[in-house]
Amino acid sequence: MSVETYLLYMAALGVFFATPPDTSQLLVIANSARHGLKKSAWTIAGDLTANALQMTAAAFGIAAVIAASAEVFQIVKWLGVAYIAWIGLRLILSNSRDAEPATAGVRSSAALFRQGFITSSANPFAVMFFAALFPQFINPDVPTLPQLAILGGTYLLVDGVILLAWGWLAVGVAARIRTQGFGLINRICGTLMLGAAVLLAIKDVEPQRNG
Repeated sequence: MSVETYLLYMAALGVFFATPPDTSQLLVIANSARHGLKKSAWTIAGDLTANALQMTAAAFGIAAVIAASAEVFQIVKWLGVAYIAWIGLRLILSNSRDAEPATAGVRSSAALFRQGFITSSANPFAVMFFAALFPQFINPDVPTLPQLAILGGTYLLVDGVILLAWGWLAVGVAARIRTQGFGLINRICGTLMLGAAVLLAIKDVEPQRNG
């Protein structure tokens, strides 16, 4: 892979990430605000693990299978919408409104990892995105696997840094409003997750048109 191709790929990622927070980013923001950046790093790890598997699926052509089955596509999508909305409602209706920030709503690392993994996996659009993105920057005259490793590794690195940045910002904002009660943080985070569910729900329902 030439330097020029790699820089063009980085520019494409810059354009892709220069958007308002998506579902995974909103989840990281919510978990960072409630649990701190160190705990929410498990959510980020879950998200990136799902992304790595989606890249693998795209590389092996599984994306075409998903795109060809509108029913499977819709089932995965709406299960994801329901899961994310459920997280949001749980936060809004949480009984820890008056609890101390140090103990309220504490989740295990495994639970936070699972949230990140499921939320990212529930977005079947990602597989088609990777399937459409990578071929644009792969040179067919040289081995494909090393190029996929570079492209995928770069994406995961950039995505991870951006997720950490969102989490860091969320921790700072949460510290400012925490004096008004932990319940307010719960309601804000729950609203963010409901917004994430809406974002996933309103995406184009035709998988063949996503890429």
